[in-house]
Amino acid sequence: MSDPTERFEASGDADRLYHVDGDLVPAAEATVSVEDRGFAYGDAAFETMRAYGGDLFRWDAHADRLADTCETLALDHGIDDAELKRRVDETLAANDLADAYVKLSISRGVQPGTLDPNPEVDPTVVVIAKPLARGGVGSDPVHDGPAALQTTKTRKVADRAIPAAAKTHNYLNGILARLEIRVTGADEALLLDPDGHVAEGATSNLFFVDGTALKTPSLDGPILPGVTRATVIDLAESEGIPVEEGTYAPDAVREADEVFLTNSTWEVRPVATVDGIAVDGDGEGVAGPLTTLLSRLFDRRIEEAGYDGERL
Repeated sequence: MSDPTERFEASGDADRLYHVDGDLVPAAEATVSVEDRGFAYGDAAFETMRAYGGDLFRWDAHADRLADTCETLALDHGIDDAELKRRVDETLAANDLADAYVKLSISRGVQPGTLDPNPEVDPTVVVIAKPLARGGVGSDPVHDGPAALQTTKTRKVADRAIPAAAKTHNYLNGILARLEIRVTGADEALLLDPDGHVAEGATSNLFFVDGTALKTPSLDGPILPGVTRATVIDLAESEGIPVEEGTYAPDAVREADEVFLTNSTWEVRPVATVDGIAVDGDGEGVAGPLTTLLSRLFDRRIEEAGYDGERL
């Protein structure tokens, strides 16, 4: 998970090239039809990814999740993973980007203006890429430091209503939550599930530490299976750190020793306060020892994957 509005470099936007339906076009000309179902109904799948050193991080995991979303939507677009990756790589190369935010979207395309989708699909496929700073060891995060996390009245939709594992253009739930926290000055919304248990952020997965284990809401709830989330769990388990995926009340997060968020853009972002309460009571917004360790391990993983271990 990640937020397309995070701290991108603004310079050079006019010269940027995006990939639209197989062609590279200037950003100002990169458009889709007003009758496209992705625009009209949010009937589209997407993946947000990061490129490090010119390579997409965990492309296979992103491609699998994209395929799962398309299967959920019954969107048979007919384009194989190799071709999708070629379009992403071509977009990065055309913009001379080694380190970048990448968004790949696939909609059902233009169809008659009725709710029922036509099984015959002429998909709209769009790739955009924007520059980010180098990742890996010794890198500066793209976020603005430890986050203030605020629980919202807006809740996650039940999985039986809108499957949480499907990453679609319909982000109204997260938008409402982000609008809600504007008055508090918080950085990220913490959404609860329909039963009042903690779920995830508007654009992030949640982790916390309580002295017994690294804990995160289970995918049995309405939780997006984040690629960065899975990477962090893998890193923790490789270090022998107990990981528990369960169901938790909001107080468990408010009383935690450490809290952090993950998504493809932020990577591992420490949380300083939850509902105005300082994490671990220090009020300094300094990442705890386990958060710091996992962030460093994540940076090392990126260094190996994207930069051939240049700084190790």
